[in-house]
Amino acid sequence: MIPLSTKSRPVKLEDVVGQEHFMYKGSLLYNSIKNRTFDSAIFFGPSGTGKTTLARIIAKEMDAEFHEINASTTGIKELKEILEKSKMKFFGLQKETTYLYVDEFHRWNKLQQDSLLKALEEGVIRFIGSTTENPYFAVNNAVLSRVRSVYEFKPLSKEHILILLKRAINASEKEGGALDIEFEPKALEALADMSSGDARIALDTLGFLSENRGVRKKISLGLVGEAMQRRTVFYDKEEDKYQLISALQKSIRGSDPDAAVHYLARLLNGGEDLMMIGRRLLVIASEDIGMAYPNAISIVTSCVKASLMVGLPEAEINLAQAVILMASCPKSNASYMALVNAKRDLEKMAVASIPPHIADSHYQGSKERGHGIGYRYPHDFGGYVQQQYLPDELIQKGAKYYLPTNNGSEAQFKKFLEELKEKLGGD
Repeated sequence: MIPLSTKSRPVKLEDVVGQEHFMYKGSLLYNSIKNRTFDSAIFFGPSGTGKTTLARIIAKEMDAEFHEINASTTGIKELKEILEKSKMKFFGLQKETTYLYVDEFHRWNKLQQDSLLKALEEGVIRFIGSTTENPYFAVNNAVLSRVRSVYEFKPLSKEHILILLKRAINASEKEGGALDIEFEPKALEALADMSSGDARIALDTLGFLSENRGVRKKISLGLVGEAMQRRTVFYDKEEDKYQLISALQKSIRGSDPDAAVHYLARLLNGGEDLMMIGRRLLVIASEDIGMAYPNAISIVTSCVKASLMVGLPEAEINLAQAVILMASCPKSNASYMALVNAKRDLEKMAVASIPPHIADSHYQGSKERGHGIGYRYPHDFGGYVQQQYLPDELIQKGAKYYLPTNNGSEAQFKKFLEELKEKLGGD
């Protein structure tokens, strides 16, 4: 049976959903496809975000011969056969370019990737490679230099996936026919939310629900959770996950590791996206821990990256470490408040001048403008020398943004700054 994600795949450029940062009506990529001037490209991003769909639409719009292969199952022998036929077509009477789409391109080794170089240079093929790995690490530089653009596909939003789900449910007979299926309030949104930006997961789960719901007329939250093999605890109320995230941050801020890990557990049991939790933990590391324990941001970043690499369920262990660490270490929001107060001053007063002695002096004519003249290089004075850095307007105001606390490591930074001022008679 054909998966629903395949049956409902968009076939027109106008039906592509998501990736608005490079794909919208009038964008350079959109125009190059419509004008048939599209060259070669690499599509980079997670599964289920539209890489293969867009590649097939491009080939259709180009009205050219199109070959689609997967690097995990196709070797050099098959590739050479395609390139040889493409060369005959390009240099023969037809003088046509062939489009080659290689899915999972990162799976090819250097030799296999390099076999494309001559065909790319001669224009025999137009190449689209898709990869879930960072192409600047997974693709040879020689190939990258011959490809015009690298387009990064981002996970689809819940709103994007809802569009695709509703489109599949209400499809016309020509598109495969509408699905005789109804959802209880919030159940369809839960399916979109729990798909973690992957349209393939969302659509194939929808197909699974449609085919196996039995006599049930409506799909419930519980049935969605059963299909996804994840609980739907907090999806009963739309605002619940935001309440839990807020409670998590405030528990960490309040140095209560028991409460913090409790709210983390509720988020995980509710099926919350790892990326969403990870982003909030990274913010907390700088907003609430800050200079009291500067290593927190490095450790939390490592934990979040590890959770994304290992995936669920083991990812929960990495996130728990990050949460316990931050709830159990010293706290300071002084660095965050320094930024808040600096921005507040920018809103209240006109600040135009940079002291000329610290302005850029590495361009022709800078000395005539007084830039760099009188600048004292701190390293020539043992690491610190007193001179003006703030603009005159803020000096006159007596601006003071960073007010370090005595918490944790920040006490050491506070002591260092105070000793500098005492030693040099600063204020």
